[in-house]
Amino acid sequence: MPLKPLMTGSIETAINALLWREKALKPARQRLIGKVLRIELKEFSSPLVLVFSERQVDVLGAWEGEADCTVITRLSVLPQLRNRQQLTALIRNNDLEVQGDLQVVQNLVSLADLAEFDPAELLAPYTGDIAAEGVSKLLRGGAKCLQHGLARQQRYVAETLTEEWRLAPGALEVAWFAEETAAVERELAALTKRLEKLEGK
Repeated sequence: MPLKPLMTGSIETAINALLWREKALKPARQRLIGKVLRIELKEFSSPLVLVFSERQVDVLGAWEGEADCTVITRLSVLPQLRNRQQLTALIRNNDLEVQGDLQVVQNLVSLADLAEFDPAELLAPYTGDIAAEGVSKLLRGGAKCLQHGLARQQRYVAETLTEEWRLAPGALEVAWFAEETAAVERELAALTKRLEKLEGK
């Protein structure tokens, strides 16, 4: 079953707004013109096909022709593709399978890496500049707060583990304790024997 037109239309609008609106990105876009990228997400039964032209990207739920490149991955991996340094690691870890011309994926990732994502620019036509900037600041503030909270939690866990590690006995301490316990057991056994002898008299 092909992806719903509303979904492909929304993805198409977002990609065109992010990657095709800036004139500065034109040299990076040139490398993708005429290419077809097929994305197969394991969560969906039908592929997502990106057809690149000079003026825009067309996102389709079905494509009869051959794709220059096919990418097979999971939905959760897609955000990591904004960082081009991640591409090789994702392929090596089998999070991303690429069939065909790898250059198509590399060019798209490079283009996405160059693009600056500003929610205010996307929202401005619908909400006005002031409201869009307010929402953008709110999103940035929320992201910073979330990052700060995560960093604090990581620090707390690291400190706790370090403290627990410091409190945990070392190998020599464990060996000494085992030897002391064995000595006490031997003394107790000897004492028990003496008591039995005394009771026998």
